[in-house]
Amino acid sequence: MRTGSEPTTARSPLGLRMALSAVFLPLFAAATAGLAVWAAHQGPGDSPSRGPLTVLAVICGVLTSAAAADLMAVRTRRRQHERADGSA
Repeated sequence: MRTGSEPTTARSPLGLRMALSAVFLPLFAAATAGLAVWAAHQGPGDSPSRGPLTVLAVICGVLTSAAAADLMAVRTRRRQHERADGSA
């Protein structure tokens, strides 16, 4: 028994989610690596200092992980939909 008001055939936009994850995963990974290298080469008097660059690298690393996890979730859901559509 359904309690929500969504349509019974509602589907999330898996293609869009996959495209966005596929685009932003390498961008965030490159930003993480670039910021980490930049932070590693900063000296005591350089601006920006090592701290903010490290924080930005960590934030980009978290976003990289989120994009990778979403990409895996979308692939899994697409496989499930293909199996369900093929057996019906």
